[in-house]
Amino acid sequence: MVTNGTTLTNDQVKKILIQPLEKKSVFLAAVPKSNVFNSNGSPVRVPKLPDPTNPDWVGENELITEKDATFNEITLLPSNMKSVKVITRFSNELARQAVVDISESLKLRLVRDVAYKMDDALLNSTGANNTPVGIRKYPGIQSMAAVGKPTLDHLHDAVGLALGADVDPEGGLRWMMNSRDFVGLRKLKDSQNRYQLQPDPTEPGKYLLLGYPVTVTNRIPKNGGTGTNESEVVLADFSQIAVARDLAPSVTLLTERFAEYDQQALRVITRYDAAPMNPAAVVVLKAVTA
Repeated sequence: MVTNGTTLTNDQVKKILIQPLEKKSVFLAAVPKSNVFNSNGSPVRVPKLPDPTNPDWVGENELITEKDATFNEITLLPSNMKSVKVITRFSNELARQAVVDISESLKLRLVRDVAYKMDDALLNSTGANNTPVGIRKYPGIQSMAAVGKPTLDHLHDAVGLALGADVDPEGGLRWMMNSRDFVGLRKLKDSQNRYQLQPDPTEPGKYLLLGYPVTVTNRIPKNGGTGTNESEVVLADFSQIAVARDLAPSVTLLTERFAEYDQQALRVITRYDAAPMNPAAVVVLKAVTA
């Protein structure tokens, strides 16, 4: 419950906004919690794996050859990155007369809307206008062009590209796709007429494709965002993606700002960023058709 004229404490914001948001967002839910780094509003620098040092075989009492490692890093939450912000107004009559707690209803609505906004950016954005770069647009990722109607061979080729990028097959490899493509892939059968998209027996309502979990989200547009009727399917090792979370999200009840309308409002502010530690661990199947 939001009390009049207050900004929630960090613990309250964590329970009301951060935890539900990271559960509702398909992208944030796919990234291991160990890969989410907190920030106090400053940029976050995450080291990438250095290039191989090529160690030598060395005999007893022989000099060990020195090998210099070339380190690199990714920078998340640059100072000019924008936040997701929203103000939602409601009347004092509604606050007094609602059968259910209006702040709880608004919380659920705002969490969903903010999650959708974050997924739109973290999946699709080009990074324009100081927004996060989406996974489909990361520089250095692998892609398969002009896939058309996907076949089992296309899917095996995508897995092959991922495994060729030193992806742990038992790690965080996961498919992400639009519901249209999910339905189409559910119909794929092998030579013995067996469906290839199998339910995950450990999680009701979840599916596995070639042994890897599938996330269905319509935040990946089925028309490519251009009306072409072409979409994209993502296969990525989310254990090799880093997420930065600004520790200054806020949920504030505004009681005086709209007093002339006899209204109150909830203001929500949050900021996230993401980038790959190994871009080649992301494979995008392009121009996928129904």
